[in-house]
Amino acid sequence: MSFYVYLSGEIHTDWREEIQRGAEAAGLDVVFTAPVTDHDASDAAGDHLGKPENGFWRDHQSSKVNAIRTRTLIEQADLVVVRFGDKYKQWNAAFDAGYCAALAKPYITLHSEEIVHPLKEVDAQAQAWCTTTDQVVETLRYVLKA
Repeated sequence: MSFYVYLSGEIHTDWREEIQRGAEAAGLDVVFTAPVTDHDASDAAGDHLGKPENGFWRDHQSSKVNAIRTRTLIEQADLVVVRFGDKYKQWNAAFDAGYCAALAKPYITLHSEEIVHPLKEVDAQAQAWCTTTDQVVETLRYVLKA
């Protein structure tokens, strides 16, 4: 039986690929899903619905289309990993973590120690806080093979 893991958050590094490679090397039966990580494509997700008069409505329209994917995949996941990078504020990742908490969906946060304080409430609801992708893979290994 496959374990479904949704990889939420920061899109500017290869952390998703690191976790996928680690899980494969550990022989874990995991199916990974993720949001659209192409920033331009994500921003244009709702463009086919018509051209809004300003940027707010374009973002609003696209965020609703993106939410179809995000909500569906989070709800289908057995576990969510939420990555917060150091460079950008990932409000969408914080929203995804809150959504997981509301659904009682288990999630792991992945971020550096430098941003523990601003994420204290997000981390308080998480089942684990990891600082490396190797820790995420080891957590998955424990959950699936212990």
